Amino acid sequence: MTAPHDPLAPFANGPREPERHLTSLSGWRSFVDDQPVIPVLLSPAERAALSPAGLTRYDEDRLDHHTRLLVVATSTVQHTVTCGRRLVLLNRHAVSARRGLIVSGPAGTGKTTAITQLGRAHELLDRARHPGVSDRIPVIYITVPPAATARMVAVEFARFLGLPIRPRSNITDVLESVCGVLTDARVGLVLVDELHNISLATRSGAEVADTLKYFSERIPATFVYAGINVEREGLFDGTRGQQIAGRFTLIPTAPLPYNTEWQGLVATLEDSLRLHNHNPGSLTDLDRYLHDRTDGMIGSLSHLIRGAALDAILAGSEKITKQSLKAIPLDHSSDS
Repeated sequence: MTAPHDPLAPFANGPREPERHLTSLSGWRSFVDDQPVIPVLLSPAERAALSPAGLTRYDEDRLDHHTRLLVVATSTVQHTVTCGRRLVLLNRHAVSARRGLIVSGPAGTGKTTAITQLGRAHELLDRARHPGVSDRIPVIYITVPPAATARMVAVEFARFLGLPIRPRSNITDVLESVCGVLTDARVGLVLVDELHNISLATRSGAEVADTLKYFSERIPATFVYAGINVEREGLFDGTRGQQIAGRFTLIPTAPLPYNTEWQGLVATLEDSLRLHNHNPGSLTDLDRYLHDRTDGMIGSLSHLIRGAALDAILAGSEKITKQSLKAIPLDHSSDS
């Protein structure tokens, strides 16, 4: 006898969403492959003709669109991608002392966006050069855990690759396993985020720095770091710091000033809106207010506009106004 079909069976363990964590190989590949479809804004007649279920799906598509962080090619992103690709080429035949890149600045100034866009560009270029080859891992992305130890960082590399790590595995075993896989997979770019979690003033922090240096010597790849104001936290102090300073180019990030780039950023974000009653240009007319409200922080600007767009759909106003922007709470540093 055939068992009855259960329509909820595919969701028994939760909805099948693609892996979203960049710190895993599957999540990173999903990020590189992600090409979201921008929803078409229907005419009033087309919208009125939708069934209740169709209208719900239509609104959900627009809500999902506005939850995504629109990547804008700011000057920092462009500079990071250009410098990073140049270093990858310069390091191509280096056998030691490879040069690296450090992106450093205040929180919310686009550091993670810059290095992940560099990684995405590198991986897409590698795929184009090696079509149909599935055993390559062009890019690896990890974050440094808080209060990290050398073993914890080594395990982050292994976790990205999906390598089994036993509780009793010592750091040497993990290092050898990771270096072997990444060398065989022809990794070309290693992205290490949250570098501010390393303090060279502590023994564990110094050991983490030594571990990253060991990886950079064993793995034929370009290393790119990102962190909050790392140059102010002693990263370049002492013997270890001098070695880092001698091998890495520093790209500082900062809040955007109120200038044509800021105005263009606001205009780009406004063009991405999918709201029925929003008057084009009304957001760019508020670009000075938006700069004052966010202190020029890209992350805060994106949060503010996307939050107001979500409220506009959920409340039915279908437009963003200065009043609706004021209703969106921001982080403490921007609203203080």
